[in-house]
Amino acid sequence: MCLGIPLKIVEINGNDAFGEIYGVKRKVRVDLLPQVKIGDYVMVHAGFAIEILDETSAKETLDTVMELEEVMKDEK
Repeated sequence: MCLGIPLKIVEINGNDAFGEIYGVKRKVRVDLLPQVKIGDYVMVHAGFAIEILDETSAKETLDTVMELEEVMKDEK
């Protein structure tokens, strides 16, 4: 199973960028989204930004991921 995670782009340097979520920054390649800009939310899979998301969709996805994490903790 593959999972994409939304990140907010906070820095761009050519095709390298940094995305952030919950205070954690990750290096992201933006080769597939040359129009991306700082402040955009992107779906990241395998280190590549693959889609620009609106803020509402990004936050809904993150909420779902957090709910899943809580369920997994409860099952341990």
